[in-house]
Amino acid sequence: MKNLEYERQLLQAELDSGRSRQERNLMGQFATPDALAIEVLKSARHMLRDQESPLTFLDPAFGTGAFYSALLREFPKTSIAAACGFEIDLYYGKPTARLWGATGLQLELKDFTTCSPGSGRVDLLVCNPPYVRHHHIEGTTKVRLQEDVMRETGISVSGLAGLYVYFMLLSHKWLAADSLSIWLIPSEFMDVNYGSALKTYLLEHVDLIRIHRFDPSDEQFADALVSSTVVWFRGRPPSVESAPEFTFGGSLAKPQLYRRICRSELHRERKWTRFPRAATASNANGPVLNEFFDIRRGIATGANSFFIMDRQRASALAIPSQFLQPVLPSPRYIKDEIIEAGKEGVPKIERPLFVFRCDEPFSTLEHTEPKCAKYILLGEQRGINRRYLTSRRHPWYSLETREKAPFLCTYMGRSKNGKTPFKFILNESEAIATNVYLMLYPKGVLCQIIEDDTARRAVLACLRLIVESEWEGSGRVYGGGLFKLEPRELGRLDVSPLLGAFPELRASRYGQDLLTIMSA
Repeated sequence: MKNLEYERQLLQAELDSGRSRQERNLMGQFATPDALAIEVLKSARHMLRDQESPLTFLDPAFGTGAFYSALLREFPKTSIAAACGFEIDLYYGKPTARLWGATGLQLELKDFTTCSPGSGRVDLLVCNPPYVRHHHIEGTTKVRLQEDVMRETGISVSGLAGLYVYFMLLSHKWLAADSLSIWLIPSEFMDVNYGSALKTYLLEHVDLIRIHRFDPSDEQFADALVSSTVVWFRGRPPSVESAPEFTFGGSLAKPQLYRRICRSELHRERKWTRFPRAATASNANGPVLNEFFDIRRGIATGANSFFIMDRQRASALAIPSQFLQPVLPSPRYIKDEIIEAGKEGVPKIERPLFVFRCDEPFSTLEHTEPKCAKYILLGEQRGINRRYLTSRRHPWYSLETREKAPFLCTYMGRSKNGKTPFKFILNESEAIATNVYLMLYPKGVLCQIIEDDTARRAVLACLRLIVESEWEGSGRVYGGGLFKLEPRELGRLDVSPLLGAFPELRASRYGQDLLTIMSA
């Protein structure tokens, strides 16, 4: 078997080198590392140690057979009754069939999602399904997959779901009673709205055993910007009192963190990446950020190198001041949590930046502001007007309107030593922000509160406290430890500390008398 595995790895490398990274990304082809495949099959052998009769094995997205190779090394030959796999891509499938032909493998060069098991069911299903994003799935195929899943499971799948979701749900009809399924999939399903179909399936249709989330900084796939998760479940209905294991970091055999979470808690919790760090689910009925702030992403220029400039460049181009609006630089250049205002509201930072903003027709600018017109023509010569965002604007050089926001939150970042990757900033300047920030506009009673300088700083302290305690499981995590926080996700953060610091907010939220609250 060692010789066959060596040949498989050589074949994998040869086939991968024959396709560009972009081609493999479009088809969701990310090969399972051998060490991880061995870990997964070791866990299967442990869970199936009481299996009396020889088992049947299935890999619905076979590739070159990393899991099958691990199966043959981890399980005695006498314990395997049959093994089958599916591979839709003939480029990988044909040489792989030749490689494993003498081992008894039944490899079907077909699309797994179009096939039925007939009378056969499997005891062990292990799969690293193709990570194909929804916009790369043809419309007719997506409709067919959604209809098939609804017919087989009664679960409605969002059109935003990736192909791996359909693979997992359509595998249900292949499972024998008490069978074991192990899936290596992106951890995004644990948090995003379109992951609800999988979570419903895991909680209602099968007996979820364990979910292990790898540390995002430990990339399992060098060429995929995803955070990986391994999911184990049995092909049987769940028990009412079941409490699946949630593990994090380390290896499958020796995770860094471990916790059992009751199914009732999982039903209430939207974001499963809170576990195993969080002891209980978040308070879904508590006060949340979007009750007190309107949250908008910063502007997307479509070409920062054209629209954003420093004072020296603006002066050299002779751009009039009325067409320049202060804009904040990337968060890595913001050293302080409070941005003070200088002359004319320009931020007191080392290198102030400005965004070129102009809505006037070009025919007017040619006569009234020839320097601006010249700069716009320069942008057209560079093809700026033909880019995705700019080509949809009229005129192409006009930008969306944003008022300056008193509070900002960074949109993405990497966690260091378990600390939050997100940062809140108090913006005292007149600068707006680009889409690497989320802009927070206070509303209601909070607008009156922040008129006071001390209160604004107190609000900032509360926001920092909130994100430090709530960030785990609040955003989305990708390979390499990159976290992103969308406006809706930020808006769902529990802001109880803010209500504790400002009784006026609590009174306005619950319709209570302020004096009664303050005397309590």
